[in-house]
Amino acid sequence: MHFDRRTQRALREAGLDADAIADASDRVAGLVAEDADRLRAFFAADCPYYSDMELAHSTADRQEHPTADVDLFTHGSDLRGYLSLDGWGAPVEGGRVLRTAEADGDGEGGDGNEDAADEGGERPVLVELSLGETVHDRVRFARDPEEL
Repeated sequence: MHFDRRTQRALREAGLDADAIADASDRVAGLVAEDADRLRAFFAADCPYYSDMELAHSTADRQEHPTADVDLFTHGSDLRGYLSLDGWGAPVEGGRVLRTAEADGDGEGGDGNEDAADEGGERPVLVELSLGETVHDRVRFARDPEEL
């Protein structure tokens, strides 16, 4: 069960029985795992990434990162991991897909990651990661700087 005691109590008071609460808990865990897969796919492309991260020695609104890699794991409703950028990194304390676009499917003119499309034929174009120590902020990432 991935709901805390207060949430479980509220769900029982709303009329859900133990089986329905367990089903909801399993569904939450499934959705988090799907998000983790979509985030992994987004960062799988070998291309530059752009972010709205504030860096100590930069006045730019958008940062360019020649490389980015994410290692994620899930446990219940938690999504955690580590983001590596250009030789440094930060812990990931959460994440989500903010915007998708239809996948080209023709293998041309895309960002090299058309196979990151989900079952609906959409691929993430803008994602957000909650980063821990050294950053302590929510940071948006895109492969196209105009998406930020």
